[in-house]
Amino acid sequence: MPTIRRLPEHLVNRIAAGEVVERPASALKELVENAIDAGATQVTVRIASGGLDMIEVTDDGCGMRPDEIALALERHATSKLPDEHIEQVATLGFRGEALPSIGSVARLAIESRPHGAQEGWKRVIDHGEVTADGPAALPPGTRIRVENLFGKVPARRKFLRSPRSEYAACQDVVRRLAMARPDVGFVLEHDGRRVLAVQPREELAARVARLVARELAEDGVLIEAERGAARLTGVAGLPTFNRGVADHQYLFVNGRPVKDRLLVGAVRGAYSDMLARDRHAVLALFLEIPPEEVDVNVHPAKTEVRFRDPAFVRGFLVGALRHALEGAGQKSAQPPSASAMGNWQVEPAAPAAAPPAPSLGSLFAREYSAPKTRFADARVSEAGAAWRSYEAGVMAEPAARAEPVTDMDGEALQYPLGVARGQVAGTYIVAEAEDGLVIVDQHAAHERLVLERLKAAGAEDAMSRSQALLLPEVVELEETACDALEEKVEDLARVGLALERFGPGAMLVRAVPSVLGKSDVHALVRDIADDLAKNGDALLLGEKLDLVLATMACHGSVRAGRSLSVAEMNALLREMERTPRSGQCNHGRPTWVKLAHQDIEKLFGRK
Repeated sequence: MPTIRRLPEHLVNRIAAGEVVERPASALKELVENAIDAGATQVTVRIASGGLDMIEVTDDGCGMRPDEIALALERHATSKLPDEHIEQVATLGFRGEALPSIGSVARLAIESRPHGAQEGWKRVIDHGEVTADGPAALPPGTRIRVENLFGKVPARRKFLRSPRSEYAACQDVVRRLAMARPDVGFVLEHDGRRVLAVQPREELAARVARLVARELAEDGVLIEAERGAARLTGVAGLPTFNRGVADHQYLFVNGRPVKDRLLVGAVRGAYSDMLARDRHAVLALFLEIPPEEVDVNVHPAKTEVRFRDPAFVRGFLVGALRHALEGAGQKSAQPPSASAMGNWQVEPAAPAAAPPAPSLGSLFAREYSAPKTRFADARVSEAGAAWRSYEAGVMAEPAARAEPVTDMDGEALQYPLGVARGQVAGTYIVAEAEDGLVIVDQHAAHERLVLERLKAAGAEDAMSRSQALLLPEVVELEETACDALEEKVEDLARVGLALERFGPGAMLVRAVPSVLGKSDVHALVRDIADDLAKNGDALLLGEKLDLVLATMACHGSVRAGRSLSVAEMNALLREMERTPRSGQCNHGRPTWVKLAHQDIEKLFGRK
């Protein structure tokens, strides 16, 4: 039999380093977290070649004495756990493995000086061996420099990515920690070039907009919610301000950046009827929860957490996000004027085969009667329609129409979406607002209005009606999945799904929600069982019912191509102003856009 032996110390340290130091960004994360836990108000990060050649973190924190530096380089030595109650940990780091793990696979130099001390101290570790130990000159605080990471571990070095990729990971680490602590200033330099700099004591919304996307200042809503001992803050982008990938979703638990499937699922659920399937929200959420309600000791890198009551956390996030987005009213993310105006050509080139244009004299020689409506009220003048018919040689139905409207006083123009002036192509409503021209997609707008009306009228109650199956379906599952479903039988019955236990490893389905029609019962039950295993609650069925509601709203709304009267257009605009989340349809597309007065003036060369 093979002999059991104790591993040598240097090999133990390298194995531990593999758990903590996966790449340069992992080492950088540990060092910056230590700086924050030391009470720093300013953290400066310098990296070279994406962190492969050098990582340096300087802070103005409390500093360390020479004996504390030596102790900090030993495994499982930490100042962040004053007692043995690890569930009450409030700091970012607490394992005491980062510095010795880094020192075992790189050249690590620590310089530190406590506040009030006459001089600092420096200690250098080269792949586990002490090579220097003596006084150092530096201001109060700590400076840690890591060089030649995995230099003597070629098996690990060759699996690292390119310097560009490693730099992107390091930048993401600094960005996330800078968002978590707006009271701390951060500077990031890469190869001598400053790429990020934020000042201390910033407001949370300003810090998030600066680091995530500047558009969030205009196209985002503030999150501020409390439920019991839990508190949620942050900034959430409007549904119309979205991305094709989910890499702009930043989630924090008790100030710790995390990548948690439960929280990601909660965000997806909150935006479920406001985003297309292939689009993702842009946001930064900060969840504060009692330490005993969350386990942060799940993974050595501390990027994963486990909640004691996951259903409460998910419900809290979904409710807070939906409430904040409802408060945005008809607000919609509008494209910047510069990019919108860039699509216009000031002097379009004439087509090669264009017919000769009539002379100015021939144009005015024809008899012309002015339209009865004001030019500002008409989307296309009668003269323009007649001229197109003259050029075509036939009388065609115009693509746009305008109806006479009564003069609107100044008070009417105070409406956020203005007053209707006409309709284009039977699809778009053109309205005049006090500050510009509003164009509304009538189908997309009415789709959102119908959905919100269905919800307000208790459509969910109607949807919970069951449709009994002619022959009950038997769905075979694992015993643990059946146990979870059996505990939620009453909750599922309230939304129309009737289940019974049918032996150790099967569930009997007697009825399904009537609105789901001829859905795949086996797939539905399996998906709900998976959702229960992952989130601890039957949340997926509710999202499926929301999708059915959105489909019903789409088919019950005003279709494109339908002619509307001015009164109907104004009624639609007024209801949009009263309806939450009316700035986007059920698929995440904007329902209206606005051309400001200055944009229109630029089109005609007035500015």
